[in-house]
Amino acid sequence: MKDLLKQWNKLSLVKQIIIGLIIGIVLALTVPKYVAGITIFGDLFVGALKAVAPVLVFFLVMSAISQHKTGQKTNMKSILILYLVGTLLASIAAVVASFVFPLKLDLAAGVDSIAPPEGIVEVLKTLLFNVVSNPVSALMNANYIGILTWAILLGIALRHSSEGTKNFISDVAEAVSQVVRWVIKLAPLGVMGLVFNAIGTSGLGALLSYGKLIILLVGVMLVDALIINPIIVYINTKENPYPLVLKCLKDSGITAFFTRSSAANIPVNMRLCEELKLDKDTYSISIPLGATINMGGAAITISILALAAANTLGVSIDIPTAVILCVLSAISACGASGVAGGSLLLIPLACSLFGIPNDIAMQVVGVGFIIGVIQDSCETALNSSTDVLFTATADIAAKKKAGK
Repeated sequence: MKDLLKQWNKLSLVKQIIIGLIIGIVLALTVPKYVAGITIFGDLFVGALKAVAPVLVFFLVMSAISQHKTGQKTNMKSILILYLVGTLLASIAAVVASFVFPLKLDLAAGVDSIAPPEGIVEVLKTLLFNVVSNPVSALMNANYIGILTWAILLGIALRHSSEGTKNFISDVAEAVSQVVRWVIKLAPLGVMGLVFNAIGTSGLGALLSYGKLIILLVGVMLVDALIINPIIVYINTKENPYPLVLKCLKDSGITAFFTRSSAANIPVNMRLCEELKLDKDTYSISIPLGATINMGGAAITISILALAAANTLGVSIDIPTAVILCVLSAISACGASGVAGGSLLLIPLACSLFGIPNDIAMQVVGVGFIIGVIQDSCETALNSSTDVLFTATADIAAKKKAGK
């Protein structure tokens, strides 16, 4: 058994999830009578995520804001703007695509009994009351709007605290992230149970809906990488953007696709920046920073899955609500955890905008893990390659402005 566990641990998480996915399909087709015994793995996995996600969001956002350095170099300003604009445009593209190609998800029984909010007035009212919620109550009830509000306020207040306090908050955030890594280690078993339950209750048609979801997610990410980002580059450099775009995708995106970690891809991006002869004083800051806040792929994932959940519940999304979702998804994406599938844990934050209960939102997170083998790889490839792309764009634009 020990040898078997050693061999299993040597496999990457992607391979482990694929194995769990296959086993779940096979079991659902061959032994459907053992529903209770197998679906419990999916329930436990979703329950563990439900427990840790609020704490993760709270400490990650608070730590990131409290650690923010004032008086950064002026040549970072344009890169920060590119990061934020790129993430926001990615979110807008995802929302537009979800309106054009609306999708519904196969979730557990009881979803139909959830009453959706009626229009923007009720959404805004709920939003405002969630903002002023007690912080302990927000954590206990997974009120992500309240959690985000208190994390931002405390993060700003802690910016003037001692380095020891900041380090403590950072250590707690890292500790919670480690707990998330342990939970995600259970993803293969969780995916097995979730797939078994989906096929057992909805048939093989449930997998077809996942296929449509993957196509929509990857399609929007390709649009962002090959259309939106090149337009951003051209506006800033007035040059043909595609040689730079394709080089970043080839030299950074491919490795990020397989590592599924923007942080792990930082050395690759550093070497690429050196090869492109960019300013070292700039990219030594912008690349690690981009691995944290430049999350266009995460914004796409959060927006599409949140809107798919809203469509499933029959929530009517008007233009003002869609605009709020675009901004909220972009802000949430900037706080995405550095672990594989980290963006999925921020989906409940976006779902809370529509009054979607945490139990339902976590089922959507479970769907995200089922498709995560493809979704997270593509998302990381987009995020990481864009770090270099926008750093190079700002460098080229600055040199042109200086007349070099």
